[in-house]
Amino acid sequence: MSTTTRAFKQVDVFTADALKGNPVAVILDAEGLTAADMQAIASWTNLSETTFVIPATDGQADYAVRIFTPKSELPFAGHPTLGTAHAVIEAGLATPSDGTLVQQCAVGLVEVSVAGTGLSFRLPRYAFEEAPEPERLVAALGDAAIVGAPRIVDVGPRWVIVQLSSAAAVERLQPDLPALADYDRAYATTGLTVFGERADGGIVVRSFAPADGVPEDPVCGSGNGAVAAYRLKSGQIAAGSAYTASQGRQVGRDGHVRVAIVGDAVHVGGDCVTVVDGTFRI
Repeated sequence: MSTTTRAFKQVDVFTADALKGNPVAVILDAEGLTAADMQAIASWTNLSETTFVIPATDGQADYAVRIFTPKSELPFAGHPTLGTAHAVIEAGLATPSDGTLVQQCAVGLVEVSVAGTGLSFRLPRYAFEEAPEPERLVAALGDAAIVGAPRIVDVGPRWVIVQLSSAAAVERLQPDLPALADYDRAYATTGLTVFGERADGGIVVRSFAPADGVPEDPVCGSGNGAVAAYRLKSGQIAAGSAYTASQGRQVGRDGHVRVAIVGDAVHVGGDCVTVVDGTFRI
C-alpha cells in the first residue's frame, strides 16, 4: 500500500451531542484503494464500520460507498449510510436535490433525506425467514423472556430479531456472545438485535455482532430498520406509525433512532455530528 493522504471525517450518528452516538470513520476520497486496503483500514480503526467514498457508476447516484466492519464488507448498513451522507455534504462533495441524496452501495441505490442535522434513509429492502434452531438463541439469551418466534430479517445485513418481554429485560440482558457468534457463523447471519417496548410507545434496542468483531454495536441503523420491518410484519405498527428507539446506554452512549412507516416503506433517521475532521495518512 503506497503512502497517501486522504480527506477523513469521523461522524457520530444518532445523536446531536458528540460522543453519545455511534461513530463511523469516513474516507472521503477512496478511489484507488483496493478491497484489501479498505479492510486493513477498517480493521485498524476498529469501529463498527468504516466507509469509503468512491465515484458512482450509476448516473442516478450522487456518490458510491463501500462499507466495512473490522472483519468483512457489508452490502448496506444504517449508521454508516447516514454518517457518510453527512460527511459528503459537509465536505461539499454532493448537494441534496429537493432535500434528497442518492447513495450507491452493494444493495443498489439508497435514498437519504436531509433536514438540518437530521438525516434519514429508506430501507432499501427487507425479507423474512424463520430463524433455524431457535433453542440455540433461547439458550444464548439465558433467562430473558422471549415474545414470539425469532426471525431473520434480511435488510442487506441479515439480522436475527428477537422481541423481549419489556424494555427492562433488554436493558439487563447479558447474552452468551461466543454462542451468538457460533450461530452467526452457522447460518450466515450478521448478528442479533433484541428490542422491548417502553410505556411511552418507544422501544429499547440492543445489537450484537460478535462474529464480525462487534460485541455490541452502540447504535445500529440497519438493526433498527430490521426491527421496524419485524414489527410491521407482526402487526405491532402500521402505515403512518412513527416512534423513537433508544440504544447504547449499556455501552456508555445515548443514541436515539427515529423510525417512520410510509406505506410499506421503513424510514430510519437521526442526527449526526462531526467529531474528527482532517486527513488520513495511509
